[in-house]
Amino acid sequence: MKVSLISYTPHADKLLIFSKNTRLKMSSDDFENVLQMSDTQVEKELKYVFGTIGSSWEFVDYVFSITDVSRAFTHQLVRHRLASFAQQSQRTVNVADSFDYISTGSCEQESEISEVYDQGMKNIKKTYSFLLEMGAKVEDARGILPTNITTNILAKFNLRALSDLIGDRLCVRAQGEFQQVAKAMKEEVIKVHPWAEQILRVHCVKTGCCKFSNFKDCPMKIEGFIEEPNSNMLQEKWENLIC
Repeated sequence: MKVSLISYTPHADKLLIFSKNTRLKMSSDDFENVLQMSDTQVEKELKYVFGTIGSSWEFVDYVFSITDVSRAFTHQLVRHRLASFAQQSQRTVNVADSFDYISTGSCEQESEISEVYDQGMKNIKKTYSFLLEMGAKVEDARGILPTNITTNILAKFNLRALSDLIGDRLCVRAQGEFQQVAKAMKEEVIKVHPWAEQILRVHCVKTGCCKFSNFKDCPMKIEGFIEEPNSNMLQEKWENLIC
């Protein structure tokens, strides 16, 4: 799995401040004035921006190249509706020579299970190749390909949508592959916009409460950390669980 941030909004912090300030006034000079703000002023203004309605966050975009992930993951990724996606095709691309797949959880960790899993994948690859040799079209033979075959996807999120995705998918309830991708997406953004870290946190750390009330097996709940008002302690606890 590899996540790369290939494009992002320039002057994003200043744009956030400017877009929030338009509720009071807006002129051609206002953005130039924001661009001249000191770092101290910007930090102060961002605290307000991140403490109120997140509509202004939608003016900041991030484009990620996400490669060597499973289609099982991308099926989950595209459920985050407020985004744009472009994915590698299986209809037109013959994957016989580049056939690779992801093993997760028990299918990766348990030796007997993983052996059966790997053999099944080999059988699928063999059958797929045989179908093509018999004259089947690529778009028809793809029906036999597994959900966990590797793929590549280009994804664009605005900051508000990305904050929601991170809040959900860094949760211990999320499948491991999505946790890893979400963590990498966050790290890529923090490299260029360190100020965004405060809103790119798992939901319970960010808000002090669990988003998934029916998730009874959450170790954060079991050990009583959800009720802890100290966000730094919540962050440390989450990092110990995930990292």
